[in-house]
Amino acid sequence: MVAATDMLLTPIHPTDEDVDLAQRSSTALSRLPGGPDALKVTVSRGRTEARVTLPAIAFQMLEMILEELAQGRSVALAPIDREISTQKAADLLNVSRPHLVKLLESGRIPFRKVGSHRRVRLGDLLEYKVRMDAEADRAFSELVQQAQELGMGYE
Repeated sequence: MVAATDMLLTPIHPTDEDVDLAQRSSTALSRLPGGPDALKVTVSRGRTEARVTLPAIAFQMLEMILEELAQGRSVALAPIDREISTQKAADLLNVSRPHLVKLLESGRIPFRKVGSHRRVRLGDLLEYKVRMDAEADRAFSELVQQAQELGMGYE
């Protein structure tokens, strides 16, 4: 079996059967009353059954995962404080590794060096991505507004 830490950030791709089951599970869980309390869950695998108590936050994460899988989307999970390589960071931003290194060296994304290797905290990378997505949205809105002002047919 692969260690859980090796699987972090490795996308889980749902099959059609997974999507169907996630849709049904998500619907069933959404009917439960919400709240900050821990939840008792019965889990069975084959003939073995266990009753476990989940913290409310773990249950919320399970609901989010199921909602994504129900849409047929792949899901990956990793702690925010996890440090990743520049190649993994570049892959997550969908940019080249040299471009990512320029972003790091310019100070746009914090990093630290371990020997000669740069390490990027996942949380810092995601914050950068949120900022860049917001910037792109603003720029797009401005372009749409200019097109409307110029009567280019965008309504």
